[in-house]
Parts: sequence; C-alpha cells; structure tokens
Amino acid sequence: MSARHAFARLAAAFALLAGHAWPGSAHADDLLLLSAGAVQPGVELVVASYQGATGDRVRIAYAAAPQLEEWLARGERFDVVIAPVQVIDAAQRAGRLAPERFPIGQVGIGIAVRADAPVLPEIGTTEAVRRELLGAEAVIYNRASTGLAVQGILRELGIEGEIVARSERPLDGAGVMERLRTGHGREIGLGAITEILLFRDRGVRYVGPLPPPLQRFTVYAAALPVAAAQSEAARRLYTHIATAASRASFAAAGVDPPP
Repeated sequence: MSARHAFARLAAAFALLAGHAWPGSAHADDLLLLSAGAVQPGVELVVASYQGATGDRVRIAYAAAPQLEEWLARGERFDVVIAPVQVIDAAQRAGRLAPERFPIGQVGIGIAVRADAPVLPEIGTTEAVRRELLGAEAVIYNRASTGLAVQGILRELGIEGEIVARSERPLDGAGVMERLRTGHGREIGLGAITEILLFRDRGVRYVGPLPPPLQRFTVYAAALPVAAAQSEAARRLYTHIATAASRASFAAAGVDPPP
C-alpha cells in the first residue's frame, strides 16, 4: 500500500466521519469491516491479503471509538469489527457482539508538529513534555480513545486546566493531523503513532513517542456481531485476521503486539 493510497483512504474515512453517515455496502455481497482508524495501516495489508486469497470483496469503514459505539448501538448490519477493547467489552455486555474476540495489538501515543515547525519540542523526559505542552500555543488531540488517554496524562502532569483553555479536540486522529498540518505558530499534536506516520509526508512531522512514564497504549481487538457469527464469509474474514501472518502484517504497520 503506497503512502498516497493510505492517505487517500484516511482522508475518505475522515470525510465519512464528518457527516456521521452509516457506510452501508457498495454491493450486497461485500463484507463490511468496521475498524478504528489507528490500526488502518495494518488493516489495509490484512484485507488485501484476504481478498487475494479468497476472492471475497471487503469494504472497510474507519471510525473513531465514539462513532463505532454509535454504529454498534444502532444494530446496523456489518460482518467484523476491530475496535478498542473497551468498545468491544461494552458491546459484548450489551449482547451486540458474539462472546469471542481476537486481540489485534496495541498502539502508543506520539507527538507531532507541522513539517515546517521552526523548533522541534524536546520530549525525552516527563518534565520536558510538561514544559513543551505548557509552552505551546495550541495542543491538539482527539475525542476518541487516544484523546481520553491524553486527558489522563495532562491530569497526571497537573496541567489539564491550563491546557484545556488552548486545546483543540477534533473527532478523530485524521482530524488532529489535518488541523496540525494547516496550523501556524508553536502547536503540538498528540495522536496514535500509526496515524501520525500516515501524515508524515503530508505536512506533519513525527517527533517521537511519549517517554515511558507517560506512554499509554490503546489495545484493539476483532469481534463478530451476533447476527454474523454464523456467517461463513464473516467467519472466514475473522479467522484470517487471527492468523500469525496477519499479526505480522499489523506489526509491520507499527501496531505493537498485544499485552
């Protein structure tokens, strides 16, 4: 998958989210995979290998955690979902997803700036991150799983109140990167590392991961909706996602092994 293709898919996903539209399916026979955007690079590789091996057609709809929760709650028809484990947990408790799941992996939080930022922030230590965030003109992070983790980090650093006044909270990671690349001044973005890397040739510069004391990981898993649990095609896709080869594809795309 080329960087251009990856960016186009992510941009299309952001446009879909902006309208809060249900993705539906282009053809009745297509499999519909719902996925969190943070694992998109791995999902693209896994779905490509699945389609090549089976001939099945798969349509992918990417969304942030709140949108995935909404889609699951509405009971729309889909075949497989990849989401943060907290989303999977809630949907399984509500009886919307079959009890089984397969852990995909985890994604950490990174720091990014505009590609033309005059000065790169120092992020090697907890105190350095705290200082850089306090010195930024704007701090940009999303309203999905990564953003919730960032909120906790700001609270832990004792600067949540100061940062909130000059923070911006797009819905998802794509929105964070788009806002960051078109910004100005001394701005800092925090997002899933995989999503930052998709934009690094599109006006965004990846500074690096949060240092270990501050690092938080979002864990993702795959699951089947109750209605599709007995579907041969849905089961085939789910089983493919759970293979060692697919796990290697996720790892190659920057998704760390599950804890």
